[in-house]
Amino acid sequence: MRDYRQFYINGQWVDPVTPNDFAVENPSTEEQIGVISLGSAADVDKAVAAARAAFQTFGMTSREERIELMERLLKAYKDRYDEMVEAISLEMGAPIDFAASDQAACGSGHIATALQALKEFEFESQKGNALIVKEPIGVCGFITPWNWPINQIACKVAPALATGCTMILKPSEIAPLSGYVFSQMMDDAGIPAGVYNMINGDGPGVGSAISSHPDIDMVSFTGSTRAGMAISKAAADTVKRVALELGGKSPNIIFDDTDLKTAVTKGVEACMDNVGQSCNAPTRMLIPADRYEEAVAIAAEAANAVKVDKSDKHGDHIGPLVSRPHFEKVQGMISAAIDEGARVAAGGPGKPEGLETGFFTKPTIFADVNNQMTIAREEVFGPVLVLIPYSSEEEAIEIANDTPYGLAAYVQTGDKERAQRVTRRLRAGMVRVNGAPHMFSSPFGGYKQSGNGREWGEYGFEDFLETKAISQ
Repeated sequence: MRDYRQFYINGQWVDPVTPNDFAVENPSTEEQIGVISLGSAADVDKAVAAARAAFQTFGMTSREERIELMERLLKAYKDRYDEMVEAISLEMGAPIDFAASDQAACGSGHIATALQALKEFEFESQKGNALIVKEPIGVCGFITPWNWPINQIACKVAPALATGCTMILKPSEIAPLSGYVFSQMMDDAGIPAGVYNMINGDGPGVGSAISSHPDIDMVSFTGSTRAGMAISKAAADTVKRVALELGGKSPNIIFDDTDLKTAVTKGVEACMDNVGQSCNAPTRMLIPADRYEEAVAIAAEAANAVKVDKSDKHGDHIGPLVSRPHFEKVQGMISAAIDEGARVAAGGPGKPEGLETGFFTKPTIFADVNNQMTIAREEVFGPVLVLIPYSSEEEAIEIANDTPYGLAAYVQTGDKERAQRVTRRLRAGMVRVNGAPHMFSSPFGGYKQSGNGREWGEYGFEDFLETKAISQ
């Protein structure tokens, strides 16, 4: 069992001010695999003091110094890559192949992309008689989720380091092993003391202390919209900058000029990826009304073909949901959808046969859904897809935009003009056409209640910079 009860503060592994043990489980086996300590406001105070002191020097470092630092970090990440894969597989129950090829790869991808952006970013420009300077904002607080744990850590830490900020990270207490391994990588890379600090803890104990701390200049949070609202309120009294990447209920519009079987099958597979535990998952599939039942049958066949298995097995399958409370939430939403009149075309309540231990959930397809049902409006964060019919392009766009969220959208069409026309009208921060990948160099973030600000690549730099005009 892994003993990860220490925090990383001011370049040292230290004990918490007040011990508060918290068990870490493997959701695939329901067995305890580690223990952390939940921190407190006193631990946050220590970390903030270290970060504030370090900023006096680190905030003035040169581009070249930070490039060298980022290069060392990238090497340290690659050196411990296998440790990161194992940590993510254990804490999330993620299949080992998926943890290696997708989850862990995000960390090195974001570091490498931020490094390249740092080499090219314009920190100074001349406008009229003024020198416009982009300077680091200061001390940053990061609160990250469990669903893509190292992805969200790296896409905040990397640009903060690149721009000269110092920071305090609170990883999710549900999946903290990857954050601990990442902190070891930061130590390996020789990050100056106080620049990077890591405290484990929950929202009430550490998250709220970070959000309201008067000596933290900005907070970057990824998680639920509900929690994002609470963080914004807590940060308001100190008027600190708040960057939010929140929930989604992303539409996937399939038009009748594309191959229906291919588009629907790929849409199901994309929704089930990471057990549906992705904020940008295409969870609402919009289908031409005259081909609706055909699409339902294809979707059911695709969902039934999705394999569910343990995390230590090699192969192309999905694992469990991350925890018992989350499993119970997803099961409750599946039952509520049935009560509201949705038809189960595949999957449904309960666990897959033969997987009684672990928080496994059946890949589920709902038909006879309209956009006002709870299952079509609220984020499930599980392997659950709804199919909604539409009668025209205009109605498809209307349904797609009829959501409090605006993180991502997907369009499947063989008509380039239609693709251009529709994508411009969708109220979402990211639109993917015909399965095109979203690269690390593209901005990640959304409209409406999906948050504010953007992450990834050079676009992720802006939240960590202040703009100064020096007129002379």
